[in-house]
Amino acid sequence: MKYLLLICNEGSFDATPEELDATAWVTEMDGRGVRLSGSRIHDAADATTVRSKNGSTLVTDGPFAETKEQICGFDIIDCADLDEAIEIAAKHPVARYGMVEVRPFWTE
Repeated sequence: MKYLLLICNEGSFDATPEELDATAWVTEMDGRGVRLSGSRIHDAADATTVRSKNGSTLVTDGPFAETKEQICGFDIIDCADLDEAIEIAAKHPVARYGMVEVRPFWTE
């Protein structure tokens, strides 16, 4: 089953760059064959929100919602079940200082 891990924070991290370094996590998950893709993304301030209503396109700067939590990266994993996805998410270094949201991909 494929899952999207949304790597999130609530502003700045109260951690050193070394504590947030995901290199060991990536190496372990790649070695297990469960990580398909992943990347850091730019800050929410660099986001562009696009809406299409009644034939018109509305483009605004910034994220859709003003919330404390902001997505700062993602990973796509393929694992046996939700329990394994949670175990993988809990090992991500950001889980100790921010949060990792686990979402299954839609299947028909």
